[in-house]
Amino acid sequence: MTRRARIALTLVSLAALSAGTLTTAGPAAADTTPTPIATDGVWGIDYAAGYLTSVEYRPNGEQYVVGRQLSPDGSTVLEQDTRGFAGIFADGTHLQRVPCEAGDCVPMRSTGNQSVGYFQVDEYGKERAQVWGTPNSYHGTEPAVTGGRFVDATGRYFVYNAASTGKQYVDAVNRYRDQDVRLTRSVTAASVWGSALWTPGSGNGVVTQYDLESKKTVTTVSTGAPCTVKELQVVGRWIYWNCGPTGAAGVYDRTAKKNITVPSGPALVGDGYLVQHDRSAGKLMLTDFHSGTAAAARAIADLPGGNTADQRRLSWTVDKFGGGVAYVGTDHAIRIVPSGVPAQPLGKIESDLDNAYFDAAGRYGGNMAWMSTWQLNKPATWTFTVKDAQGRTDRTLKGSGTEIDLEWDGTTESGAYAYNGQKSWTLTAKAADGAGTYTTSGTFTLSGGRQGHHDQGGYAYGELVTLNSSGTLSLQFTNGGGTFDRKQNASGWPAGTVAVPFGDMGKDRCAELLVRMPNGELRRYAGKCGESSYAPASSHTSLGTGWNAYNVLTAPGDLTGDGRTDLLARKASTGDVYLFANDGASKLKPGVKIRSWGTYKKIVGAGDLNGDGFGDVLVQDRAGTLWRYDGTGTGTGQVKERVKVFSNWGTSYNTVVGVGDITGDGKNDLVSRDTGGNLYRNDGNGKGSFGARVKIATGWQGYKGIF
Repeated sequence: MTRRARIALTLVSLAALSAGTLTTAGPAAADTTPTPIATDGVWGIDYAAGYLTSVEYRPNGEQYVVGRQLSPDGSTVLEQDTRGFAGIFADGTHLQRVPCEAGDCVPMRSTGNQSVGYFQVDEYGKERAQVWGTPNSYHGTEPAVTGGRFVDATGRYFVYNAASTGKQYVDAVNRYRDQDVRLTRSVTAASVWGSALWTPGSGNGVVTQYDLESKKTVTTVSTGAPCTVKELQVVGRWIYWNCGPTGAAGVYDRTAKKNITVPSGPALVGDGYLVQHDRSAGKLMLTDFHSGTAAAARAIADLPGGNTADQRRLSWTVDKFGGGVAYVGTDHAIRIVPSGVPAQPLGKIESDLDNAYFDAAGRYGGNMAWMSTWQLNKPATWTFTVKDAQGRTDRTLKGSGTEIDLEWDGTTESGAYAYNGQKSWTLTAKAADGAGTYTTSGTFTLSGGRQGHHDQGGYAYGELVTLNSSGTLSLQFTNGGGTFDRKQNASGWPAGTVAVPFGDMGKDRCAELLVRMPNGELRRYAGKCGESSYAPASSHTSLGTGWNAYNVLTAPGDLTGDGRTDLLARKASTGDVYLFANDGASKLKPGVKIRSWGTYKKIVGAGDLNGDGFGDVLVQDRAGTLWRYDGTGTGTGQVKERVKVFSNWGTSYNTVVGVGDITGDGKNDLVSRDTGGNLYRNDGNGKGSFGARVKIATGWQGYKGIF
């Protein structure tokens, strides 16, 4: 499934309306009794997932759709902003209005993710459904109609009817992908709970669940209603139905598979309860049915009957996401009444997960972050953790609400990019009311981040560089199975060429290739971050001459602790080993002597072998003992004292390369060639040592150089 970064959300600039910006409320008082929200009047109201929307006048004298995020108990305003201008534009464009006790109100539908839907009427009298997600942007790709009215909305999904066409429209606000779920259908009762569209089926009391993403009917339920259902409200396990304004009504419990009789008449359903306006008594009445039987209705607020027969979402409303009831009093203040009914345990309504791969550098036209959403059934606090293949935490993100709108751009807590490779992630959400925990996990692969050791391709795995007697330089690539599966060639290289797979020396997060030419010039070939090789004429710059004085050139990884790959070189005449630090600006700093290793047969830069984040060096003495020098990450590039890895090791090897991770486990491996041309792999264990060798190829004696 393809994705596009926020393309499906139609953005409309409304910078001119910045006068409607609000400020954040102060801290809660010690008394947690909900404090009335004072207003000069309210012309439409809705409440979902603790987000209260209302049409009010602002200090600039204009009406706006105001959004307030409340605390889970409704006692405190945490944040305030707007969801569009509710006045009249110069060309006559305005929001759809209906008669209400305040005069004329805007019918709105809050979605549970701080978005709100309503209709805007243009200068020609045509209405278009809009779903506002920020103060200055909305989804507005719906057809022009008249007589529009929202039927339901949950998260990204919404349903509305249009009198002019006699049709019902179902659609979604897709933030991160371009999947089309739009339906145009005959008008019936309908409700959406995430991607589940509930509508009447064939026969009395039958309702069906249609999955908007898979585009098929997945469930049929017999509710026990004695009619073709006229109104539906679905809240998790609860399916509210009625046979019309004065007909029978009930709630079908999908978990217990039973029908619960509830009072007839206009109602709004919360999680385990419903609310009705008793106009004759001037009361809001709550019926608790969460236990499986409808309790006697109880009064929860005084609200005069007025002249408007149905004041739902005009002067009062219900938060179906585990919340309470909001209403506008005669003093114009908005009050929140907790339902007192225990909500269902925390759970997921629906989710929209990104691909299993993303490129943080954006080189391939995709998202530059892993962007995913989850819609929960009630407010929660959540923690999202990304770990690398060795279980080390790359990043932890936290938030709260019913919608988890997640973007990870591949960076760590310090702001540096994480290493490329497969990542595991875990999301844990804890209900704000203490009832329930939701946990899910998965994997994805990061590229465009920091290169692993010998990672020339920019994906995650290490590559070998080989040179044959014909002057062909090849990059040998792996699929992560521990062998080299394919290669890319470039010819024209002279005998005596020495290649050093390196790291990024600039800011593009592509690993460079250093090449010493036979005349002693050291060249930096610009990284390509892809599967290709290097020809002598490929883009390069000179890093100086005289490098023939060194009989070892190797990249150990980061020895200085600055996050950049460095170069080690041993001077042939003295055996002294010099560190040439990477300056991050395409050059090497002057060499600094760190050791004298003239007696070692081999010196191999191996990357981070022990999991401390710093590069390490392997050396082999003339007795065949393999030793490891751990990097310290100090600015001078010093290494610790040596630690024995193997005794009597590799006496038949003429080449040993610290190749990086070629098995896909996130641990750096070794590749060696013996005098018979056999190629072996020793798997790194992430603790500084290796497993037994495994033969992975034969016939490699034809290569004059393996780097």
